[in-house]
Amino acid sequence: MKTIVVVSGDTVLTTIIVKNLEHLYNVIAFSGITSALDYIYNSIPDLVIVKIDLNDTTVIDILNNMKEDPIFSQLPVMAVFPANVAIPGWNSFFIEDYIGMPDLAREMLPRVELCIVRSERSVEINPLTRLPGNISINKQIQRRLDAGEAFAFAYLDIDQFKPFNDKYGFSRGDEALRVAGRLILNIVKNKQPQNSFAGHIGGDDFIYIMRADLIEEASSEIIDSFKRIIQTFYDPEDRDKGFIQSVDRQGNLKAFPFMTISIGIANNKLGHFSHYGEITEIASKMKAHAKRFKGSCFKTDKRYGPD
Repeated sequence: MKTIVVVSGDTVLTTIIVKNLEHLYNVIAFSGITSALDYIYNSIPDLVIVKIDLNDTTVIDILNNMKEDPIFSQLPVMAVFPANVAIPGWNSFFIEDYIGMPDLAREMLPRVELCIVRSERSVEINPLTRLPGNISINKQIQRRLDAGEAFAFAYLDIDQFKPFNDKYGFSRGDEALRVAGRLILNIVKNKQPQNSFAGHIGGDDFIYIMRADLIEEASSEIIDSFKRIIQTFYDPEDRDKGFIQSVDRQGNLKAFPFMTISIGIANNKLGHFSHYGEITEIASKMKAHAKRFKGSCFKTDKRYGPD
């Protein structure tokens, strides 16, 4: 079920919106934009509906700042305006749609459905984690390279995910990937709130882009948090044993350790790359190198590493 975040200090308005949508969507309501941001940053919803008072520049500024972030630029926002309000100019608002309060009962549901469908058509995101996918990732890297920006790029792979998925099923496997995506996003954004980026290539592969002087510290935090959280996904008897029994790629039953993560890091500090494929290839090689070590770890390409 898709999730919609509603932000409104008007309890009557919130009740109308929730009643119109709750039979089809998971609707989560907040009285203010600041409290809503914590949820949005932790678990990207499918749509944000915000009551906007044109005199409240704080809400407008917070929304615009959120939409300027490459992670949340694709998150559709629908504004709810009072009746007969004069909009000063659409360049002031980073929103995808709007609706007047008198039209809520009649138009809310179809407008919400259209807003979400239009967003999914125009933006390429991973439907499981709501993180940007391959096309967005490649564009993000190339934009930074073309601008001559110094940055570091990390390629993260979850080891032993397939045996886990085979043993416990797709539902638990999907939830593990969703949690991994939220964990990566939260740590990256907390460590570098501005101009960082996280994406989901697909399956158990993720990426993130940060400043070179922050990415190793963030990677260590991701590894530590993943190690603590991932054990909760295993059944108690498997946690006691410290491994699971599952089928390998040849169809043989064997023991597998708990999931770990391998991270390969490359960086463009010295401007050695001109195409996104060059830096992703280096990070991929470093990730393969990290996989040779037992447990979770990251490996950085020191040829282009920080001084």
